[in-house]
Amino acid sequence: MKNLPQISDMEWQVMKILWTSAPLTANEVINKFDGIKSWKPKTIKTLLGRLVKKKAIAFNKDGRAYLYYPLVAEDECVKAESKSFLEKVFSGAFNVMFANFLEEQELSKEDIAELKRILDQKTK
Repeated sequence: MKNLPQISDMEWQVMKILWTSAPLTANEVINKFDGIKSWKPKTIKTLLGRLVKKKAIAFNKDGRAYLYYPLVAEDECVKAESKSFLEKVFSGAFNVMFANFLEEQELSKEDIAELKRILDQKTK
């Protein structure tokens, strides 16, 4: 796995928007948060700047606008965050984490069937 930038929780929200809709201008990103988050435009522009500095995103200049796009893939970041969470909270013990989630979550019959299917594939 390549070295991925450390992305904060707030930056992660910006990345989610760029992963689904890039390239976007700063104003388009700000508009995507309208009604979802009460962040000020300046806050979102600061987050975009931080993500550029971390090399998580980049931009192309299009006239007077900057079009932002991700440099890192969502699935790679999700894997890295999952691994970090597992190490940080459960000392890398996947079975303990999995058991905790299963005890705490309400699972539908469909969820259980999907989990069984995944476990069956792992045992082959």
